[in-house]
Amino acid sequence: MRAAFVGGTLFTLGLLLVGCGDTSEPSGDHVRIGYVFGSVDVSPEEARQLTHVNYAFANVTEAGRVVLESERDSVNLAQLRKLKSENPNLKILLSVGGWTWSDYFSNAALTDPSRTQFAKSAVALLRKHELDGLDLDWEYPGQRGEDNVYRPEDDSNFTRLLQTVRRHLDRQGREDGRTGDNRYLLTIAAGTNEDYLANTNMANAHRPLDFVNLMTYDFHGPWTPHTGHHANLYPPASPDTIWQSAAEAVTQFIQAGVPPEKLVLGVPFYGRGWTGVTPQNDGLYQPYEASRASYSYDTLANHLARQETFVRQWDAAAQAPTLWNADSSLLITYEDPASLRAKAHFVKSRGLAGVMYWEHNADDGTLLRTLYDHLR
Repeated sequence: MRAAFVGGTLFTLGLLLVGCGDTSEPSGDHVRIGYVFGSVDVSPEEARQLTHVNYAFANVTEAGRVVLESERDSVNLAQLRKLKSENPNLKILLSVGGWTWSDYFSNAALTDPSRTQFAKSAVALLRKHELDGLDLDWEYPGQRGEDNVYRPEDDSNFTRLLQTVRRHLDRQGREDGRTGDNRYLLTIAAGTNEDYLANTNMANAHRPLDFVNLMTYDFHGPWTPHTGHHANLYPPASPDTIWQSAAEAVTQFIQAGVPPEKLVLGVPFYGRGWTGVTPQNDGLYQPYEASRASYSYDTLANHLARQETFVRQWDAAAQAPTLWNADSSLLITYEDPASLRAKAHFVKSRGLAGVMYWEHNADDGTLLRTLYDHLR
């Protein structure tokens, strides 16, 4: 069953979206991890709503060292540290790699000396910029990402790399008085398909980690033959040849041996779109002529959703919204407050650690506020 909202102001749309879903009181405090990329635009209020900020990205050189590539990085990290005056408990982590800079993770993980060099260079950056931890975003061990080197032995070397970094963080933490609940953090961003699990041995790999941030988005995009939700919580009721969902990814990681209390559900603060979409089913699960660049939530909520030609549709089975423009045959799949409320309820019901999102600058403040309200 679907509910459609045509046109209207953002105020009206916001009331409708926030007003639906689970109304139970939050139990416990869950992490709210925001990735910040390129520039820092985090307000004091937003700093109080976050528990962790992951600054993206440091690069991995061909020789396996972790480096910052931009002179602006030092300024950005200093800005993030200042936010601790608003939230003393805020943790700032340096994220390493990502889609573009994962080329040489396999080299870094290959031998004991290369793993040690990687760990030492990463810890040196952490100390230089007075950070609270490291987040490794290797896309992907044992399989192709963009132009990355990959090897069959990435499976076991992935775990060895994490163990080596953990030892160096703990050793440095003892020197710096960062132990126990205040120890230096180590997290990863993890792919959520079966190939990722087949190439990582997560039953062992999770042990040195504080959190496993699941990239439970981009289920559909320009690489898929038809449109579809790119961050649906549950499988859709309509027929789809791609059955990925956030809930299924969580189940697979738990079955692979990762404790639920280490799992962090990833959500996108952006949407994906397609043009020239066949109009059946309001454009959902249909062939298309071309994919569109991603849309920030700010653009979606404050510009497109205001236009009468766009109709918001709600997929009750998938717990995910779309925007459909029949005049231009444009479909956009995205995250909104209603879908985030459903995910917050899911996180609490499954005993997960919390939620992370990519990427902070795409929000107008609405989505982070929704997470804060329902995960505290």
